[in-house]
Amino acid sequence: MARNPSRIPILAALTALLLVSSAAPEPLELARARRKSTTTHKRKSAPHHRRRAAPARPKEAPLDFNAVNDPATASLVGRGASGSATLRAQVLLDRARFSPGEIDAAYATNMEKAVAGFQKAHGVQPTGTVDPATWKLLNSDTAPVLGRYTIRPEDVAGPFEKIPEDMMEKAKLPALSYSSALEEISERFHSSPKLLQRLNPGKSLDKAGEEIVVPTVRNVSQAPAKAAKVVVSKSGLTVTAVDANDKPIAQYPATMGSEHDPLPIGNWKVNGVSKNPPFHYNPNLFWDADAKDEKATIKPGPNNPVGVVWIDLSKSHYGIHGTPEPSTIGKTQSHGCIRLTNWDAKELSEMVGPGTPAILQE
Repeated sequence: MARNPSRIPILAALTALLLVSSAAPEPLELARARRKSTTTHKRKSAPHHRRRAAPARPKEAPLDFNAVNDPATASLVGRGASGSATLRAQVLLDRARFSPGEIDAAYATNMEKAVAGFQKAHGVQPTGTVDPATWKLLNSDTAPVLGRYTIRPEDVAGPFEKIPEDMMEKAKLPALSYSSALEEISERFHSSPKLLQRLNPGKSLDKAGEEIVVPTVRNVSQAPAKAAKVVVSKSGLTVTAVDANDKPIAQYPATMGSEHDPLPIGNWKVNGVSKNPPFHYNPNLFWDADAKDEKATIKPGPNNPVGVVWIDLSKSHYGIHGTPEPSTIGKTQSHGCIRLTNWDAKELSEMVGPGTPAILQE
């Protein structure tokens, strides 16, 4: 650990370095970073994220349960689209493992990437627009897109904790659990809390026994295929799992790198996976840390800075991991690592193992 810091690449984003083995992975302390900036920032989740410029959100269109479930709902879905057809396409893309990220019934950059990736993988011109040829492929999945779910006692049992912005306050919490039943249920169904509220007007989303409408997202009980390699695209802001025939089998939107902490382009390998890891925070390792912060261990949980899983890479201090803020994926910058939604990171972790090639490219 006594290397010359000037010869070491910028610290990986949110790096909670984890000593990983296939049997019992254990976290390590983070190792060094770029010289700390004289400017301090208020951070929502452990190191500061800078938001990328994003296109204006489309206006909300009405959502109709029957229309979303109807294969005849097949209008063109592209830039500016929202509503029932957009929601239908997002859920079908999620189930096809071409993730649009957080499902919200609005077409934006993450959905555009998911559509284009799905099209390319299925031999359709990758326009990013859900056209008749793409609808035909998506609608080969005939299961209902929306379903009904009865909130269980354990869904609302908690404990729920308001997550503070300050890292030192985070360190005082016994776990970085969900902040509310709505957040927990939303994440289970890969959805924005606002979408669930739109689908369930007048419903209590924190009440056991309440029947609500939810997207029927991909089945976590069905194990995904194993990846022969993982390709991380800096320009595309995607992580793609590829099979032995070089065919994409899954694609996820991602946040990666920044001008301070660039993505380490190169051919690396997966060392292993650590699930539900703690985060070892060392303010000396982050250029934008608060000068008053001290070293601390942030307990595991979905609102931990690295989310619910860490996929350790052979490039020192770098990994692929989850996030406490799924709505920011693809829209912010990181401290070098590759950040996915918790549900996408968890699924990817089941597709890789020690030795899986990880190609990080422009």
